[in-house]
Amino acid sequence: MFDQLFQHLNQIKDRKINSLFDQDKDRVSKFSIFQEDLYFDFSKTNIDEKALKLLINLAKSRRIFEARDAMFRGEPINSSEGRAVLHTALRDLNGSPVYVDQTDVMPSILQTLEKMMLFAERIRSGQFTGQGGAITDVVNIGIGGSDLGPSMVVEALSPYHDGPNCHFISNVDGAHIHDVLSKLNPETTFIIIASKTFTTSETMRNAQTAYSWMSKKVDKAHLQFAAVSSAIQKTDEFGISRDLVFGFEDWVGGRYSLWGPIGLSIIIALGANAFKLLLSGAHEIDTHFKTADMQENLPVILALVGIWHNQICDYSTRTVLPYDQRLSKLPAYFQQLEMESNGKGVDLDGSPLSFHSGPVVWGEPGTNGQHAFFQLLHQGTRIIPCEFLVASESHEAYLDHHHKSLLSNCFAQSEALMRGRSFKEISSMLSSGQMKQDEFEKQAKHRVFPGNRPSTTLLYPKLTPKILGKIIALYEHRVFVEGKILGINSFDQWGVELGKELATDLEKVFIDGSESKDLNSSTENLIKIAKAMRQ
Repeated sequence: MFDQLFQHLNQIKDRKINSLFDQDKDRVSKFSIFQEDLYFDFSKTNIDEKALKLLINLAKSRRIFEARDAMFRGEPINSSEGRAVLHTALRDLNGSPVYVDQTDVMPSILQTLEKMMLFAERIRSGQFTGQGGAITDVVNIGIGGSDLGPSMVVEALSPYHDGPNCHFISNVDGAHIHDVLSKLNPETTFIIIASKTFTTSETMRNAQTAYSWMSKKVDKAHLQFAAVSSAIQKTDEFGISRDLVFGFEDWVGGRYSLWGPIGLSIIIALGANAFKLLLSGAHEIDTHFKTADMQENLPVILALVGIWHNQICDYSTRTVLPYDQRLSKLPAYFQQLEMESNGKGVDLDGSPLSFHSGPVVWGEPGTNGQHAFFQLLHQGTRIIPCEFLVASESHEAYLDHHHKSLLSNCFAQSEALMRGRSFKEISSMLSSGQMKQDEFEKQAKHRVFPGNRPSTTLLYPKLTPKILGKIIALYEHRVFVEGKILGINSFDQWGVELGKELATDLEKVFIDGSESKDLNSSTENLIKIAKAMRQ
């Protein structure tokens, strides 16, 4: 199937995207999808009807729906670790049975959710207190999936934030924990340690520092700590009450975990009702993914557009452009979701891939990005597909004129990327008097935009908890579909292990003065110079 797609690309690679609209007046309706209150427009790409048909046939040949059904059934599709992949069960509030190894996991999921919500309400209401009274600040200490998800959601849904102030510490760089804790009162601060194994090195170092900080002012500091972890023995050793330990199963991967106990900080910030709406939005996309025909299935189509751009057109990066300031952390969240999931070099059998795996994902909110890197998007030598996300309405009704400007900028950028500006158009500016002759001679060629730069747009009414849940789940399933088409395991991440192991060994060199072993001369020299600089 890939060969047919490459052949088609060779036939149309010089075609202008603009021309597709001239050829087909119904192009917009054919290359866009409504999923209730989500609208996805992929008409500003070079995908035509033949390419779309070939892409759908590719998805069918990879038995996408069979793999989807296996995931929802709780089969161990994470083959390298022998685990099920069931983050979807965390957001199924209906409680319909979901079996893992012949055990229905839903009662335990719902029980944990209830425990989380009851505890969050105790903090929010002031019933749960610190040594200095009601909790004013909550600090989530985690990294990766234990940080990116909840921190992104809390920031994105700030209009709904009516609980204690929430802070997030992830980086082992002491500057991060210092800058957060130095502004807080330990007597009214509550700390959540988020680590499934309770061994994540960065998290546990930050946790110990936070405990020392609190102990200077709080007599029984352990009473103001909770853990999101499955390592009950280690949380016992830390001194955390079992009533304040919220565990989760090994079939929930870190980057897919915000829907469960990792979302505790979200519930504390936003309340149980908002969190339930977040879950319900995600569940609606789960249902859509399970029931919609392939050509109308939003996660499938989103994935196929990604496959077309990355594997077929060989565009190595993808930029995520939320025209929503509160989604400033969304590109980083999607970055982990895509690059940790599909950044693999071998297929399910361990054989080297014969094509590139996932793209480099990056981005910034609009309109800031327009004044930073859009120059390269428009006139650079590499083509970078753009994914725009924007709400039709803001939360700030009194600032609606701002939002109209935001919408105008968003839609204008996708139009400009596709349309470009020819030398002929620049010349007409001279003849019309918009440019002087000397300006024309100096600037004409520099002001040409090649255009033909593909983009997609995801439009939604307003960024609510339910809408955000739908967006996140949509991209989760998109990553799953892309992974299945590529024939890789999207749910392990062995590529991060070696760096972790070496870092643990090198810490002994700096902390204990141990001798370094089996290191490259460059690394040895860096250690030597760093030690000298520290003296």
